[in-house]
Amino acid sequence: MTGIFSEHKGTIVFDLDGTLVDSVPDLAGSLDCLMIEMGLEVIGVSATRKLIGHGIPNLVRGAFALRAVEWEDEQGKRAIKRFTELYSRRLSQETRAYPGVEQTLAFLAGDGWRLAVCTNKMELYAKSILRDLGLAHFFPVIAGPDTFGVGKPDPRHLLETARQAGGGGLIMFVGDSEVDIATAKAAGVPVIALSYGYAKTPLAALLPDALIDRFADVPEAVSGIAKAHAS
Repeated sequence: MTGIFSEHKGTIVFDLDGTLVDSVPDLAGSLDCLMIEMGLEVIGVSATRKLIGHGIPNLVRGAFALRAVEWEDEQGKRAIKRFTELYSRRLSQETRAYPGVEQTLAFLAGDGWRLAVCTNKMELYAKSILRDLGLAHFFPVIAGPDTFGVGKPDPRHLLETARQAGGGGLIMFVGDSEVDIATAKAAGVPVIALSYGYAKTPLAALLPDALIDRFADVPEAVSGIAKAHAS
């Protein structure tokens, strides 16, 4: 890891869920526990996957909608609080990094890129997961919606994350969803989309700067975008 933050070419900011890690099993398990406590039918992994991307409040709200439960603010606040308690106990119980993530991050850092994380998961949870999976040391900045008081798709979340990581040079965003592409486009930042994540619509239609199927392909996509911006 010698020289990991030297001779910077720019900053690559990554989404977390569906990009670096598959967190669906732990989110689904926590959501199902909440549903059971409320006397409702469980949501399951497949349906939970489709609800991810906009943070915990929207995840719980989406689960309520699937079970035709009318959203009432007080009940909703209690449900969000309880889900948070349940999830905090199993953040990385079944959550795992996708294939090639650690090796690829090491390559990018060694190649002179600053690395950071911009996620709609709360900062404490994101840091805990990345630490548990042995990935936190790659990222001097891990920013959730609570870090700067804004969350994706607000472009300030991405831009402030990059600024805190050191700024200067080219900024790129790597994500897996409609939210990530919208955030990057609003920020005026090139975006690399990963096809294996939690997107709800075909990402090609959203015109990312690159669309790839494996995390190991990120460096090639980064190189292509960097060359295009340098010409």
